[in-house]
Amino acid sequence: MSRSVFISGAARGIGRSTALTLARRGWTVGAYDLVDDFAWVAAEDPGRGGIHHGHLDVTDPESWSAALEDFASHTGGRIDAVVNNAGILYAGPFAEEGSFERDAALVDVNVKGVLNGSRAAYPYLKRTPGARLVNIASAAAIYGTPDMAVYSTTKFAVRGLTEALNLEWEQDDITVSAVWPLYAKTGMLDGVSTSGTKRMGVRLTADDVAEAVADVVERERGRVAKVHHPVGLQTKIMYAASHFSPAWLIRFVNAKFTTDRPVRP
Repeated sequence: MSRSVFISGAARGIGRSTALTLARRGWTVGAYDLVDDFAWVAAEDPGRGGIHHGHLDVTDPESWSAALEDFASHTGGRIDAVVNNAGILYAGPFAEEGSFERDAALVDVNVKGVLNGSRAAYPYLKRTPGARLVNIASAAAIYGTPDMAVYSTTKFAVRGLTEALNLEWEQDDITVSAVWPLYAKTGMLDGVSTSGTKRMGVRLTADDVAEAVADVVERERGRVAKVHHPVGLQTKIMYAASHFSPAWLIRFVNAKFTTDRPVRP
């Protein structure tokens, strides 16, 4: 039986591209989403049966349990990898564009959704040798991002959870990693225009990120643990610089890329 991977938020964008990429690499894929928009499966995977799809509300623990159980029924109970991909955002100044309701929605999907997925997936991953959990973080977790303050906050949470579980679950032979894209051309950025997107551009595609996610899912465990995986040259440079630059310089450089507001060095 082929290796199996469960992907949340897989109806569109990065999730869909990741599902197709891993299916082409021979994986049995579970593509689950709140949005029932899976007509592409019949077109892209005709007759192969490599992609199974269904409903998932990542904010609901019972929905996670049902979706994982459903996918496991197609894989003999085995799940080799889970990708916590589902996410949403809003952009604009925190005080003017945000609201209690919009903030709560981002936390529910981007943070609670990843917590729920990790907890629900654990029993399946624990009984599968060499299993993997891959969380989709963001370059917004390198330094707090103006005009995406709440989104950035949620991705810092994903970063923290990834680092903690990478240590906790190593004894269970589960590798926990995070993939860090910058701005990618997906529906999530439709209508989004910030100083950051204008200055740095939206250079990554969903396929770029999907290839990186698939590589992490398939990556052999090395002698030195690699937890975080930046995607694209810009993110790699920013991530590397954040480890060697003083805090004031990181703040100043980040401001130059992400805001038009005057900022002191």
